[in-house]
Amino acid sequence: MAQVIRADEPDAIPIRALLERSDLPTSDLDSARPDFVVIRENGRVIAAGALQPFGSSALLRSVVVAADRRKRGLGQAVVSELERVARMAHINQLILLTQTAAEFFAHQDYRVIARSSAPQDMQGSDEFRSLCPSSATCMAKSLKDFA
Repeated sequence: MAQVIRADEPDAIPIRALLERSDLPTSDLDSARPDFVVIRENGRVIAAGALQPFGSSALLRSVVVAADRRKRGLGQAVVSELERVARMAHINQLILLTQTAAEFFAHQDYRVIARSSAPQDMQGSDEFRSLCPSSATCMAKSLKDFA
């Protein structure tokens, strides 16, 4: 299986490009400063994902796999690593917004929740306020249940 590692500063540009090619938000990356992990193949970033902490919860965001590398378990590997990192940081719950991947995340034990049940400070993030439309599915996973 591919190795998921913490992103380095030089990964910022390829991560942004990968997100843009997949029509995922990038306008708040500099201000939100999410913590990314990546999978590289021959030096190329082919998958990424990030955590944006809010107290004991975190926004799971920007999970993306290059179009030519999908359906190979890379997205699942990225999510598993982000969950491991979150547990190490004593984060108890991950929350995400998605327009296209609800089924994928449901298979990773995320459940649909009301957007209004996310922590207040998270609801104030750009991701919640403006980047993801109100039609996006909000999902959560308690990491305490999967320790």
